[in-house]
This record gives sequence, structure tokens and C-alpha cells, in this order.
Amino acid sequence: VQLQASGGGLVQAGGSLSLSCAASGRPNIINLIGWYRQAPGKQRELVATISRGGTTNIADSVKGRATISRDYAKNTVYLRMNNLKPEDTAVYYCHADITDVRDWGTTAYKTWGQGTLVTVSS
Repeated sequence: VQLQASGGGLVQAGGSLSLSCAASGRPNIINLIGWYRQAPGKQRELVATISRGGTTNIADSVKGRATISRDYAKNTVYLRMNNLKPEDTAVYYCHADITDVRDWGTTAYKTWGQGTLVTVSS
């Protein structure tokens, strides 16, 4: 499975943005999928994830400002963030937990998409 992220850019503080991440490749089971971010000089951190069953996990730092959703038919996950702050500036990465189903069995693995830069100006 390959993850293709899009939607980053320059946004003014207080503004909004939407990110999308489309999964492509051979049919698999996409279990948990979501977004992480890494700001300059900081460790990568969770932003939001959504399970196959639709359960969401939103980081405290963006809770109330971020919404994650999933289009199962399109194998795409969306992140909508409102009231953006300069501290939201980071490279945002899509991440997924995948179960690869084959005739001989299954293999679980994790995969990352390429990052998309979000810059919030004050």
C-alpha cells in the first residue's frame, strides 16, 4: 500500500486547512490510519487517527480544532483543522497500519506517506 498525502500549504493563524491521504496498491485491510506531524527540532507526534471501525483518537494539542474522517470506498482519510496556530507548523505525515491478506496467510505492517508541509503564519 502506498499513501499519497496532499493539501499542505501556507495558512494564516486562525485559518483552516484540509489534508487528505489516499491509499493505493493491492487490496489490503487498512486498519488504523491517520496523521502525525513533525515540527523543526521536535519529535514526530500523533495528530489524529481513525480505526477501521471509525473510532477516532485526537491529540490533546489539536482537540476541538481537528476532525478526522475516512472514506472507505476511496481508501482516503481526511484531516480538517480549524483555528490554526503557528505551533501547528510542521510536516504532516500520513500513517497506516495494514494487514496484507494473501492466500497463504496475512502480514501486518506499518507504512508512511510522504510528508506535506503546513506553515501557519502569525
